[in-house]
Amino acid sequence: MSRLVLGIGASHSTLMNTHWAEVDHLPAAHRFRDGLARARDALAAARPDAVVVIGSNHFRGMFLDLMPAFTVGVGEVNGAGEAGTPGGPLPVDTDLARGLVDGLVDDGFDPAFSLRLTVDHGVTHSLQHLVPDLDVPVVPVVINMFAPPLPSLRRCHAFGAALRKAVHGDGRDKRIAVIASGGLSHRLPWPKWFAALSDDDRFLVRAWLNGRTSWGEYEVRRRQIIRAAAPDINEAFDQWFLHLLETGDLSELLDRTDEQIEKEAGNGAHELRAWIAMTAALTSPEGLPTGRTLAYGAVPDWLTGMGVSLLTPSPKETSA
Repeated sequence: MSRLVLGIGASHSTLMNTHWAEVDHLPAAHRFRDGLARARDALAAARPDAVVVIGSNHFRGMFLDLMPAFTVGVGEVNGAGEAGTPGGPLPVDTDLARGLVDGLVDDGFDPAFSLRLTVDHGVTHSLQHLVPDLDVPVVPVVINMFAPPLPSLRRCHAFGAALRKAVHGDGRDKRIAVIASGGLSHRLPWPKWFAALSDDDRFLVRAWLNGRTSWGEYEVRRRQIIRAAAPDINEAFDQWFLHLLETGDLSELLDRTDEQIEKEAGNGAHELRAWIAMTAALTSPEGLPTGRTLAYGAVPDWLTGMGVSLLTPSPKETSA
């Protein structure tokens, strides 16, 4: 029986790669970077045989021509390589990936799977900073967090619980870590695909629909639109959420609607779905995981509340 040994939640921003000089004077940016380093060291100490990475895709690998709620990469996985993030083939634990898909189906989910998946910084940013040598095979899990209708928060929690069951039922003896990439509070200048009102809106929707073979052609203007956005960070919400992670109990959050999340923490906070699934995967019948906030800081230049959290399984589980 394989088992889950560690969970990490980490915000992401490609501006950390491309525009660090602009934030080098900000203590919050340094706290976040240092928190990533501490999480990287904890991950190495946990000695995982594979890492499941749950994240989003910002329309560089998943597009509006086909948008599943949950997708597992089971074969060839390539990083898009945008903004200094890892590009090209990633090491994949294909046996674990296929086992997870089978286990999810047995548990009542219908995940999409891909034999040739492209992932962007919604997955690769965390790998770049937490598994910098890419010397551990990964299983990417992409949740639709940007193209409504989105899977509900409670559904994402159930998905994480099903991932846990699939890991435990795989008939192997592997140590598995889970990384959740995305969030915390932030607002992206992205329209609803069905409510494109301005020229920028219509441009982005075209990019999201037509970019499967040419997403790079849209990248310059798209990045200009994002960098021109005003920051909208709710530090109180972020601290509240990180405290929930420390308790391992997310029940206060799970029934919030998308409208409530967007109003309080911005449309980028939909990426909390990855953190929710990761927490559920670390939750066992023996008890809740224990969380520790390694870093938090609001970085307006990155538009985002940047946090790093470390979750460990219940001591009752590890002693069982």
